[in-house]
This record gives sequence, C-alpha cells and structure tokens, in this order.
Amino acid sequence: MINYIEPVFRPPSEWKSLILQVTNGCSWNRCSFCDMYTAPQKQFRAQKLDNVTADILKVKQSGVPILRVFLADGDAMSLPFKRLEAICLLIREHLPQVTRISSYCLPRNLTNKTPEQLSRLRELGLSLLYVGCESGDDEVLSCIDKGETYASSLAALEKIRAAGMKSSVMILNGLGGERFAEQHAVNSAKLMNAAQPDYLSTLVVTLPLGTERMDTAFGGKFILPNQRGLLNEMQMLLSHLELNKTIFRSDHASNYLVLKGVLGKDKPSLLAQVEQAIAGLVPLRQEWQRGL
Repeated sequence: MINYIEPVFRPPSEWKSLILQVTNGCSWNRCSFCDMYTAPQKQFRAQKLDNVTADILKVKQSGVPILRVFLADGDAMSLPFKRLEAICLLIREHLPQVTRISSYCLPRNLTNKTPEQLSRLRELGLSLLYVGCESGDDEVLSCIDKGETYASSLAALEKIRAAGMKSSVMILNGLGGERFAEQHAVNSAKLMNAAQPDYLSTLVVTLPLGTERMDTAFGGKFILPNQRGLLNEMQMLLSHLELNKTIFRSDHASNYLVLKGVLGKDKPSLLAQVEQAIAGLVPLRQEWQRGL
C-alpha cells in the first residue's frame, strides 16, 4: 500500500513495525564503510509532508493494526523539529494505537534540537533513537569519514537520555581493521561506559561492493580481521565494558557468533561464550548464513 524508494533498511528489532519513509537516503552519506544509500535513487531528500500524510491514511484505511512505527530512511532525525512534530501528531491522530515511534539518528542531528524539543517529541511517542556510533575511537572515526567524534557521540547520547528517550547504539566489529582493532574495541567500550545506553548491539563490518572505499580511507589496503580476530576484538570490547543495565545483542545476520544478555550481570557468561568460540568449542555461522 506504500510505494517505497528502494532499498529500505531498518533495525532488526523493527521487523514488526510500520516503516514510514519520511526521508530518502542519508544527508551525510560519506562513511567509507557504508554502501546502503549509494544507489542513484537514494540521493537524500525529505519526503513531502503531503506524501507522508497520504501513506499514514492508506495504513489507517487498511485496518491493519499498527503498534510501532519506524521513521525511515537513515536520517529522519535530520528533519527540522516542526516537521518531526507534525509527523508524530499525524501518527497520533490517525494511528492512535501506536505505542512507540523510533528512528535512526546521527549524533549531529541533535545539535540543532533543544532538550525541550526532544522532550516534546518524546511526549508525542518518539521514544527510541538508534545511534550508529560505529566506534568510540577518534582515529577510526576520522579514517571512515564519520564526521563525528567520541565527544560528539557522547553529547548526543546524553541529550537523548536527558529528554527521556531511549538509545540503541551500534558498534561495528572489525571497523578498525587489523591495524586499529585494539584501540577501536577499548575506546568503544569507554564511550559506552560513559553513555550507559539502554541498548547496545554489535554488527560485523560488511562490504558487499568491495573494499575500495575502505582501502582509500585507511591509506592502503583495508584488512578486515579474520573470524578469530573478530572474536578476539569482541572479547576485548566485552572485557572493557562496565555497564549497569544495558540490553546487549550481537545477533545481526552479519555476526558469526550470536550473543544476547544484559550488561553488566551477564558479562561473565557472554565472555565465556566468546572464549569458547575462540577455542572452537561452539558452532559459528557459516558464510552463506551471513549477510548485511
């Protein structure tokens, strides 16, 4: 019933949600590891409010019960506060049964939004933001042209918490390559310890269109750690995490080892699982089972 501009991506946990495409593509779209929005039709633009309204009305008229809405594409929070407020009000008016609205969020998206504006969006149902920090290491972030730093990521996560919203952070296993694996893991853990996000997930770097952009970004051939190296990096990340009550998931299709738990109470168990995997005592996903 909705005509999407493909491809459309969403977090794994939003598989039951209505995907409402309020923007197309990503306003930054310079990260060297990311091929998600490189197709010609994915050039960034905001969808007209009339089109968003029409999509919401189509869903309403269908009678399909909708409890959650995910605002796509990769950069919905780049929209001005007034546009986001209008969209949330439309959802409240026409889909009153919705209990949660969520969106991807680049840290820079929040620099021009006040705590009061974020609190208002929270009141209207926008309660969860997925923040792709990718790394807490400034050298790695510079290499991949993320346009963010440890400090900017932490500031955004603190702003989200102050507004009463929840944050779900993504860290990319292997993003520093073999060269920066240790500092990537250690400083990513440092960022998470300072931010104490509600949710934390790890994905493995996947380069379906080849390594050329990453080779250029790292000033030479980008060498993704092998399976054992990725597990060693995960062990390092977990060992440095000191979280109070963060739901942790490493179950994306890109991961070799599926991990689920709450940090910190499950930290010893999660570390034990990784150590068993390193020792070859537990089965891992085969290459054909993995994907972006």
